[in-house]
Amino acid sequence: MLQTDPSISWPQVVKFVRQLNHDIRNHLNAIELQAAFVGEIAAGAETKAEIKRLREMTAKMGEELQRLSAHLSHVKLTAMSYRGSDLIEDLRDRVRNAQGEKAERIDWEIELGDAAIETDPELILSAFAELIENALTHKPGGRPILFRACADRDSLVFTLWEPKTEPVEVPATWGATPLAQVRHGHYALGLFRARSIFEAHHGTLQAHFDPSQTALITTVTLPRARA
Repeated sequence: MLQTDPSISWPQVVKFVRQLNHDIRNHLNAIELQAAFVGEIAAGAETKAEIKRLREMTAKMGEELQRLSAHLSHVKLTAMSYRGSDLIEDLRDRVRNAQGEKAERIDWEIELGDAAIETDPELILSAFAELIENALTHKPGGRPILFRACADRDSLVFTLWEPKTEPVEVPATWGATPLAQVRHGHYALGLFRARSIFEAHHGTLQAHFDPSQTALITTVTLPRARA
């Protein structure tokens, strides 16, 4: 008898999605090559413009599939010492480049001194950028977003304060469950990936909604590098 609700492990899901992703991208590459050829032999400016638009659409789809593969990839660190102040400066540059004018809605309060962490810079930057992108996208309030970073003897603590237009439900497993909410273009994998990166650094990710401030407050704690 066919099992209508099979129990499938997350590694099996990842393997399937990555293989399907790979197969679709191969087809997209073939479409891109064919479109490029047609664009060379086509006559008429209007026809060439439509072919160019088709190539842009397939390229966009390829980028989305590539991003999906990145979210599913295993977190493998290549660690180095990274000053907290340098991390923040690089993060601000990344956010400005990715978010444009929306990045101006973020206030930064940085008190890290010379504190550093042992980290993979690219992975840790992508994780923080994911949190900030979510803050700028999902139910943002009219007040500025606050990103605060400070250090104590053992840890670097990063707090993201997001004003909201309405209460936000924050489950205990926030960011720990992939595919928890699936809608067009979003699969609850970005936050899951960010949490996995923080935990790979022996850090923590916590969030709660403060009704008195109508704000979602996210805290990332990472161990401080030893001298």
